[in-house]
Amino acid sequence: MARLKLAVLATGRGSNLQAIIDACRRKNFPAEIVLVFSNNPKAYALERAEAAGIATAALSHKNYPGGRVAFDREVSRLLAESGAELIVLAGYLRLLSAEFVGNWVDRMINIHPSLLPAFKGLRAHEQVLEAGVKYSGCTVHYVVPEMDAGPVIAQAVVPVFADDTPATLGRRVLREEHKLLPMVIGLIAGGRVRINDAHAIVDGAAQTDFAHQNPTEALPKTGKHLWRRWRNG
Repeated sequence: MARLKLAVLATGRGSNLQAIIDACRRKNFPAEIVLVFSNNPKAYALERAEAAGIATAALSHKNYPGGRVAFDREVSRLLAESGAELIVLAGYLRLLSAEFVGNWVDRMINIHPSLLPAFKGLRAHEQVLEAGVKYSGCTVHYVVPEMDAGPVIAQAVVPVFADDTPATLGRRVLREEHKLLPMVIGLIAGGRVRINDAHAIVDGAAQTDFAHQNPTEALPKTGKHLWRRWRNG
């Protein structure tokens, strides 16, 4: 069975790229990476790809002749030449032109470190903590011209703790990103994701009815054994 061909775009460390690389090494995973592109020629993501034997391309957007549109046209050309069927934005820290998005409509996904549509853009974890919400997470969605919009395919939820910093919350969310993004790629490669009325539908998805409170009721300072007696009257 043919594997779905991926092009992964990353700007920095590429930890989500590594999660995809690891997934693609699994015998039955239905996708493979044909190109890793970065707008940062010094990105560690490129080193990860090279270590895995994956083709790479890098092109700095700084002072690129013709500006954003010309840069995106060249990137789109590179992606098309690679034979990529799905574009994966895995920490690609650059806004895309409408023309670029139009070239890959319904064939490009992004992972964002919040529960969209809340907390779009940069500094997502700082935004979460400033808002004082009790849950955050990550979202994989199809890309549209509007930033951090488009049909949501899947989300993962994590609690926000009172003593969290952007760094501690970010680590908790990133662990879920590393699981969620390969899972969604597998679903798309398996033909299980479709768009209906601007909503992404996952066919055959398991439905789990769960509820979780954050914070939960605090234990009295007298200890757990007394707390049980207090609760039981």
